[in-house]
Amino acid sequence: MVPHSQGANAANVLTQDQAALLLAKQNACLGCHAVNKKIVGPSFQDIAKKYRSDPSAADLLKNKIHKGGAGSWGVVPMPGNTKLSDDEIASLVTWILRGAIVPN
Repeated sequence: MVPHSQGANAANVLTQDQAALLLAKQNACLGCHAVNKKIVGPSFQDIAKKYRSDPSAADLLKNKIHKGGAGSWGVVPMPGNTKLSDDEIASLVTWILRGAIVPN
């Protein structure tokens, strides 16, 4: 049996994942990125794999989402998403680095 606090934590992560996936959908992220396959840009799961042992990954990805850029995954540039708040960007980055799990 899972202790209540662990169950509550898992439910909180699930809610955070749902919110991050919704943000990705609402802000056209899924036009170029898929959860588990390359489209124009890398999949979110490939991004998680690439940066899983990089302690500066969260800051790097936050900056990349906000300002955009090119060269990390090829020549196609990623436009910046300046309309997202810092908290929204942090939510997306946390979800991506956690493995971009798609909640049921």
